[in-house]
Amino acid sequence: MDKENAIEVREMSKTFKVQSDRANSLKALLVVKRKNRVEQHEVLKNINLDIKKGETVALIGTNGSGKSTLLKLMTKIIYPTEGTIKTQGKLTSLLELGAGFHPDFSGRENIYFNASIFGLTKKEIDKRIDSIIEFSELEAFIDEPIRTYSSGMYMRLAFSVAINVDAEILLIDEILAVGDQHFQDKCYAKLSELSASDKTIVIVSHSLDVVKKLCSRAIWVYKGSIRLDGAPAYVISEYLKQSAIDNKEKKKEAIKLGTAESRGATFIDKPIDFTYVNENTKELKISGWSISDNPNSHCEVCIGKTLIATNPESRKDVFEVYAQDYAGFIDVDTIGWYATVDPNDFRDQVDEAGNLYITSKVILEDGKVIAEAKVTVFVED
Repeated sequence: MDKENAIEVREMSKTFKVQSDRANSLKALLVVKRKNRVEQHEVLKNINLDIKKGETVALIGTNGSGKSTLLKLMTKIIYPTEGTIKTQGKLTSLLELGAGFHPDFSGRENIYFNASIFGLTKKEIDKRIDSIIEFSELEAFIDEPIRTYSSGMYMRLAFSVAINVDAEILLIDEILAVGDQHFQDKCYAKLSELSASDKTIVIVSHSLDVVKKLCSRAIWVYKGSIRLDGAPAYVISEYLKQSAIDNKEKKKEAIKLGTAESRGATFIDKPIDFTYVNENTKELKISGWSISDNPNSHCEVCIGKTLIATNPESRKDVFEVYAQDYAGFIDVDTIGWYATVDPNDFRDQVDEAGNLYITSKVILEDGKVIAEAKVTVFVED
């Protein structure tokens, strides 16, 4: 193995056995009693890959592309069907919530339990436990059994241990998508700090914005093969082009089969819920975004029951989050919207409790609402 590499993959393929009892014909279904068949499902095909020491690399791809399987193979939780995968240096991973934890142990006990699995002695853990607990922000719950923890609390504890076990290689799946935004930001800031050191980090993430900011390299896994490997901005751009083609093809096929369902989402950024206004408030800024995979849908923004006119707005932040699932159906320059109104013009829409409701809806041609958001503005007399 090259001494400059942290991970080497050579001619590696992975096949899973899938149990199947599907009949091949009507006769087999009605007449022949068949035993379950075992089918071979090739998830990864002839992967060749070098990851250098100190690199921060993202694996991107749609669900089912094989990227998470590739990450698991790097941890040696599972093994390749063909080929080899080698790592050089102490490795830790964050792949599944609760992995390496005992549900009946307290958070504190699990720190000792989990860190010892990664090779730390009790004396070494004693020196680090305060910083582990502090980073996790779980001081009030650290002596409670972790079966009482939420998924976000699990993630906090797991991440805090993982960054304190002196690993040279850190592998992270979508676990960081769990929990509140504050702690996610804290985790990514820590990963950015680690990436500036000599640590090797490999992450699977659907957050393309995070990939661009954090990673020096992106690897696009497409239908079990490496489609592209290079600078994150370029790889992501090509990935989204293909996603747009694939999404449209899937939609076309679903329409042909009569199984097509429209999806959408909308959100009101301003005003925030329970904003107070009074007769001296002459301007109320309203803004948000709406997306849909149905080209014939539209967005309506209402104050009370009154439809208001909005202006389109570019929303790169929203596009980055939803681009993979909605590529081919959304335009970064028009998914946002905004308007400025005088709330006094809508006093006839205020209810007895002084509430004025602002709603945004994504509506199909037949009038069906597929997404809705609402905020409440309190109007003082």
